Amino acid sequence: MTTLLWGVLPYVTFALLVAGLFWRHRYDRFGWTTRSSQVYESRLLNIASPAFHYGILFVLVGHLVGLFVPESWTHALGVSQHAYHLFSLYGGTAAGVLTVAGIALLIYRRRTNAPVFRATTANDKLMYVVLLGAIVLGMVAKLAHVSGDGYDYRQSIAPWARGLFTLQPDPARMEGVPVLYQIHTVIGMALIALVPYTRLVHMFSAPVQYLFRPYVVYRSRDPGQLGPRPERRGWERTGS
Repeated sequence: MTTLLWGVLPYVTFALLVAGLFWRHRYDRFGWTTRSSQVYESRLLNIASPAFHYGILFVLVGHLVGLFVPESWTHALGVSQHAYHLFSLYGGTAAGVLTVAGIALLIYRRRTNAPVFRATTANDKLMYVVLLGAIVLGMVAKLAHVSGDGYDYRQSIAPWARGLFTLQPDPARMEGVPVLYQIHTVIGMALIALVPYTRLVHMFSAPVQYLFRPYVVYRSRDPGQLGPRPERRGWERTGS
């Protein structure tokens, strides 16, 4: 079971992610969108959307730093384990609360606005459940180990995660990890596998083409041509 969960499942998740992105780009390019519902309601969306996006961005950055920045690097910068724990605890909790608040407002908006609710698909509902579960479980796992310097996941989960990317997985690293962290990790992998098949796929989009597209040239009309065109009977001459 250890090998299956922490040695095989991560690569299955990665394969589903890559295959899903390829399939969406190849066969559902027009569906590669957030399917914005702003046209139906914008007042609440202007509050919920920034809260969710800023919150999830901070959560993502925190996970990348925690998993892929070795402990020796932070020690070299003079950051003690206790200081790192406090920053992770308070910063991670604040980002999680902001994200959960944004998700809650988005769900409330979808449930109370009839046109928005009708535009909600089954994939959207599943995505909200898994995303909310991953965020909440991460917060619970962190808050359940607040005494002292907390649980040092940089000695277990972080080396395991880095080993996956270097193709040297070490499932034994996850054997002594608290159950809440293990559940959080499994739900996180489920979320990664779901990304290509939900509206979250837009996170892999970037307006890079705008940096290289040609200028849009606007030309003013001749003052004599301003105003409505006079109506003419019959056919108009084409060309010069």
